[in-house]
Amino acid sequence: MSIRTRQQPDRRDGRERDGREHGGRERDGREHSGRRMPRWQLLFRYLLLLAVLALTIGPFLWQLSTSLKGPGEDIYRYPPSLVPHEVTLGNYAGVAQIIPVWDFALNSLKVALANVLTNCAGAALAGYALARMRFRGRRAALVVFIMAMLVPVESIMIAQFVTMRELQLNNTLLGVVLPGCIGAMNVLLMRNAFAALPYEVEEAAYVDGANAWQRFVRIALPSVRGTLAVVAIFAFMGAWDDFLWPLIVLSDQSKFTLTIGLNFLHGTFADNQRLVAAGTVIAVLPLIVLFACLQRSFFRGVGEGAVKG
Repeated sequence: MSIRTRQQPDRRDGRERDGREHGGRERDGREHSGRRMPRWQLLFRYLLLLAVLALTIGPFLWQLSTSLKGPGEDIYRYPPSLVPHEVTLGNYAGVAQIIPVWDFALNSLKVALANVLTNCAGAALAGYALARMRFRGRRAALVVFIMAMLVPVESIMIAQFVTMRELQLNNTLLGVVLPGCIGAMNVLLMRNAFAALPYEVEEAAYVDGANAWQRFVRIALPSVRGTLAVVAIFAFMGAWDDFLWPLIVLSDQSKFTLTIGLNFLHGTFADNQRLVAAGTVIAVLPLIVLFACLQRSFFRGVGEGAVKG
C-alpha cells in the first residue's frame, strides 16, 4: 500500500506536466502535433480572414458612408472615398419625407416579433416532444420535418396564397405571419438541443412528482436558452428580410412591410443614391442591434443545437 501511495503523486505530476506542456504549445501558436505553424501559412490565414471580412461588411460600410454624404459631395468619384467629408443626417430625414418609412418599419417589427414568439414557443414545444417523449410515429414526424426543409418555399407559395384567401387573411399582417410561424429548421435545432441534455436531471424531477409540463418549463427550457436565442435571431431575420411573400399577400400600401415599401417606391428617389443608401441602413440597423444584444447566447446556442455526428 505504501508503494502505491508513493507512485500516485508521480503519475499526477506527469499528467499535470503534460497538460502544461500541451497548453503551452497551444499558447505559442503551435499545431496539435507540436510543430510551430509556418509563417507563410499563418499569414495566408490572416489574409483570407481579412478578405472574407471585407466581402462581408464592405458593402454595408459603403452604404453607410453614402448615406452620410452631403449633396455637394461626389459619390461617384475615383478613387472612391469611404470617409464622408460632409457628414449629414439629412438623407434619413429625406427618406421619411418621401415615403412613410417608419410606418413600414413598424409593420415589419410587428411581423418579426410575432414570428419570433411563435417560432420560439412552437419550436421549443415540438422539439421537446421529439427529443424526450415516446409516442407512436415520433420518427415519422422527425422525417416529415427534415423533408419540409428540402421543399423550396417558392413551390408552395401559390398554395399558401390560396389558403390565406380562403381564410380571408390576404392583405393582412396575420396572413404574412402564419406561413412562417414555425420553421422546420428551428424545430430540429430545438430537438437536438433537448436531446443533448442528460436524462438523469429529468428523471430526478420525475421521481419528485414533476409532470411533463413542469419538467419542460423548469428544467429543460432554461438549459437551452442559447438555442432559443439562435431561433429568435433566425426567425427575426427571416421575417424582417422577407420580400416575396409579403409582396404577394399584401396589396394595401398602409400595411406594407419595410422591404416592400423601399422597393415599391424605389423609382421615386432612384436618382438620389444617398436616399437609397439611407433606406438600406434603416432596414439593416435593427438586425445589427438584435445580434449585438444576443451574440453571446447565439454562439453558445450554436453548440447546444449542433447536430451530433
